[in-house]
Amino acid sequence: MLCLLFKMSNSKLIYSTDSKFDPCIHDQKSIVEIKKEEQKVRLHLERKKGGKINTIIRGLILKNDDLKSFVREIKKKCASGGSYKNNDIIIQGDKREFLRKFLKEKGYNAKLSGG
Repeated sequence: MLCLLFKMSNSKLIYSTDSKFDPCIHDQKSIVEIKKEEQKVRLHLERKKGGKINTIIRGLILKNDDLKSFVREIKKKCASGGSYKNNDIIIQGDKREFLRKFLKEKGYNAKLSGG
């Protein structure tokens, strides 16, 4: 039997081909972690009003507690502010090259994306 669980942070979409699948018992904790090397991490550059620039890390799949500590570590290494929202890590400033090297040291396959 094939059972797929797809849950985005901003929707409650669940799809399953298993007739015995109960979506009520599956939540965010049931999502299986993917190996670091298999994750498709992308580093985007976002320009805001007033010339402000943010670096956004997308595609990083971590549990919520691990994500909090990882964001804290990244902000400390970059010496800049930031946050996370909808599994995207937002770092203030253009830190794409630094973050690419940092994530590579951590074992992630990160690529630059966007402009």
